[in-house]
Amino acid sequence: MSTFAIGDLQGCLGPFETLLDTIGFNPDRDQLLLAGDLVNRGPDSLGTLRRVYELRDNVRVVLGNHDLHLLALAHGHARPKSKDTLAPILDAPDRNTLLGWLRGQPLLVEVPEFDAVMAHAGLPPLWTLEQARQRAAEIAGVLADPQSADIFFSQMYGNDPAGWRDDLTGPTRWRVITNYFTRMRFVDRQGDLDLTTKGEADQPPAGFVPWFEHPDRLDTGCRMLFGHWAALEGRSGVAGVEALDTGCVWGGCLTALRLDDDARFRCDC
Repeated sequence: MSTFAIGDLQGCLGPFETLLDTIGFNPDRDQLLLAGDLVNRGPDSLGTLRRVYELRDNVRVVLGNHDLHLLALAHGHARPKSKDTLAPILDAPDRNTLLGWLRGQPLLVEVPEFDAVMAHAGLPPLWTLEQARQRAAEIAGVLADPQSADIFFSQMYGNDPAGWRDDLTGPTRWRVITNYFTRMRFVDRQGDLDLTTKGEADQPPAGFVPWFEHPDRLDTGCRMLFGHWAALEGRSGVAGVEALDTGCVWGGCLTALRLDDDARFRCDC
């Protein structure tokens, strides 16, 4: 049995299938950890989501920002963007099955057998693991209730507040938690987010650093698995922080990290 952590699929079904062949994936024994953004921008978001759903007994998934965008569209609280490739999912006869399953996925997955945790954008540097666990569970509870989920998606979009405060409540609190888990790249000394800069880690906006280079980042005692930041090209430069998004949808490659021995496998996209 092997466990593979794979970066953002973003609707790239062909490379995903090729990578499964490359790693010799066997559903009778192997497990996949998918770092979110299963869909959007790539050529076959519907096929990719169907394939992951088909493998659901062997897959652990965290939600990414594109997955949440899809769910917001389905709830009628977002407008399609020009580069979206989500319409086939919304028009599919099995949309309710697929979207119901997707809405049940968490923001944080713990992999204790490998002393690892996974979140789409990473772990906020000034949160303890227990705080991250509790806040991810809070959003899971919101999404599990149809009424609160509808409120969540109606107010999910936005960059404010930029950082965490203990007195946050309701949809504002939910939005900040979600932004940390699914959109985070650069943070300032207080841990506040810059959500407009998407470039290289060595070109941060003034006063900000990549979240994993924060000078006061708390030690969770776990390896951190994350996607989201294709510009890193799979390299964080920090021990125990494993970047998995290698820009498949942008013409890069799709990467799998075998946690059993840290071997990396890639296929061109």
